[in-house]
Amino acid sequence: MTIRNVTVVGAGIMGRGIAYVSALAGFSTTLVDVAEDKLHEAYESIKQTANKGMDRGKVTSEQKESLVANLNTTLSLEAAVIHTDLVIEAVPEKLALKKHIMETAEAHAPSHAIFTSNTSTISPTELASYTKRPEQFAVMHFFNPVHRMRLVEMVRGLDTTDETIAVIRTVAEQMGKETVEVNEFPGFVTSRISALVGNEAFHMLQEGVATAEDIDKAIRLGLNYPMGPLELCDLVGLDARLNNLNYLHQTLGEKYRPAPLLEQYVKAGRLGRKAGKGVYDYTNTSELIKK
Repeated sequence: MTIRNVTVVGAGIMGRGIAYVSALAGFSTTLVDVAEDKLHEAYESIKQTANKGMDRGKVTSEQKESLVANLNTTLSLEAAVIHTDLVIEAVPEKLALKKHIMETAEAHAPSHAIFTSNTSTISPTELASYTKRPEQFAVMHFFNPVHRMRLVEMVRGLDTTDETIAVIRTVAEQMGKETVEVNEFPGFVTSRISALVGNEAFHMLQEGVATAEDIDKAIRLGLNYPMGPLELCDLVGLDARLNNLNYLHQTLGEKYRPAPLLEQYVKAGRLGRKAGKGVYDYTNTSELIKK
């Protein structure tokens, strides 16, 4: 099966990143969201990412022109999927929302279309049950920032066929990614490890073991991580990390219970870079926000 038309649902950080690599790879890409201002913001952000790529010599002017020509936006999911070959859902980790998207797309997408989700924790088997094509469903888990991170984690549901995995592997490779294939289990591979490390960093911060800066520096330099765990939490969103931990706590047990300080930050609206404040303050300085 050849993929030509890709529909990306959700114009947040992950959705716009996926739309960028999809359009850059030559796929006719439609980005869908319910908010017109979010779509406009995403479109401008994608062009800025391409401009930065040109400045670094990673993207040619011809590639940028092709990207812009390949990229469309719409408020209508129904219209977007009529001729789609591949749906990539990239909305927040809310099961009811994902269920609505899958059911709506199922009702309007052609029978050959493959459905995927960028979920980092939710069961692909459960998500596939909201469609009538569970054999054509799998998780495509991208990483932030999508244009820089090389991995796509492919996760099989109960009925996912080898043919579906082969197609999404080819798509990911065309997007310049490498893939790993994972059998369904809560948290897959990366989310289980990342959630543990990030949560432990919050426990250490709460206990006064070290400052946020020194915790992150220790992990970057001592364990050779490209980014400290608290920096990473701010990047992906503290609310997203808390949602993941709550799910893993429910499914895998006590070791994933969220640190109280993380819960406190989310209640205070300190959600990370997207909010201007998280563990660090991005409005004026990078100083740690005190409790």
